Amino acid sequence: MEKVKFLILGSGVSGLAFANFIDSDNYLIIEKEDSPGGYCKTIIQDGFTWDYSGHFFHFRDSKIEEFLVSRMDQNAFVKVVKKTKILYKENYIDFPFQKNIHQLDKQEFLDCLYDLHFRETQNTSPSNFKEMVYKNCGKSISEAFLIPYNEKLYACDLSNLDADAMGRFFPKTNIDDIIKNFKYPESKSYNDVFTYPKGGAIEYISALLKDIDLKKIAFNECVEKIDPIKKIAFTKHRQIQYENLISSVPFPKLLDYLSITEGRNILSSNKVLVFNLGFDKKGDSENHWVYFPEKKYRFYRIGYYDNIIQQNRMSLYVEIGMKTEDIFDKENELKIVLSHLKEAKIITDHKLISYHSVIMNPAYVHINKESQQLFEKCSIQFNSQNIHSIGRYGGWKYCSIEDNIIEAKVLATKINNNHKKCAE
Repeated sequence: MEKVKFLILGSGVSGLAFANFIDSDNYLIIEKEDSPGGYCKTIIQDGFTWDYSGHFFHFRDSKIEEFLVSRMDQNAFVKVVKKTKILYKENYIDFPFQKNIHQLDKQEFLDCLYDLHFRETQNTSPSNFKEMVYKNCGKSISEAFLIPYNEKLYACDLSNLDADAMGRFFPKTNIDDIIKNFKYPESKSYNDVFTYPKGGAIEYISALLKDIDLKKIAFNECVEKIDPIKKIAFTKHRQIQYENLISSVPFPKLLDYLSITEGRNILSSNKVLVFNLGFDKKGDSENHWVYFPEKKYRFYRIGYYDNIIQQNRMSLYVEIGMKTEDIFDKENELKIVLSHLKEAKIITDHKLISYHSVIMNPAYVHINKESQQLFEKCSIQFNSQNIHSIGRYGGWKYCSIEDNIIEAKVLATKINNNHKKCAE
């Protein structure tokens, strides 16, 4: 039987970050795919550069940014001040919606402003995400953008999500800031500036791999069962005894490995179908991405790679939220997407010359109090068995790519410090 000090499940951002920060080379990374990166992968096809979806690093921690950038070609990435819009009733308005309601027609602007001012402000806490949106923004703003957009993104009734499901990523409403923005535009959000490699998001994975021995990554291998008492992981090929297990696989999958069924049905998510589209020429837009709240458009967001890395042909990603159980015909979905892009005047006489598609499943985690309680309960048990479930999907939460790196670093640092104390 093989023995390893740290067994890491998944070679995405979280797993690779942990391997970078742990003070040991006695680790093994198990990866079910034939290459590292998880969802942070890049496709280069017919002169176009696409990711699995829009993966842009919005750095808040300068040390994390420096850690990655120092491992990359200094001329290989661009720093972008984002340009984002919302296509609403055939007009583009600036994002975020609630700070730019003055760009709507007069009557709708008055409705939004009136409902915002006279919204429910009692001290009762909202019981779910939909209630939170109404409480923060009032009826008109909520029903014009925030509710329909997020219903398309999450592919579920927002009443099923926790009020704090998006945490710091949900734009809070301040009436003074909104009114000030009417005269002095400043539509800031958490991701105003982002860094993007010219070679795609895979360059960040390459940076994380720089100090990792690829022989320590077992590709095309998947854990099927874990015995937490004996600390043995079973794959089709072998048994691996570990001292510490670091899992970045989706939390429900970890429960399956551990044969835990209690509460398993509480955990839900949706999937996203992503089309990467390459056209024969540029479009008119200078935007980096655009939001589509209206149901008449199949997609909830599109992004322009060509505007980010300055290419001379339109290069889009298009995202469609779906329920996990939805069955669809990919070619038919593509026809609908192209039709709706034309209706939205994103494309005119453009010819599609290359495309790629991917299903991200899970994509967005449906966070509610029950799912959080289950994760916290399991984590207490797991940590006592030296099992740590981290990352966006391992932690069953909504977070940024940078957050995943920080979480992995914090865990590795804690383990490093504990080992130092034991050695003293």
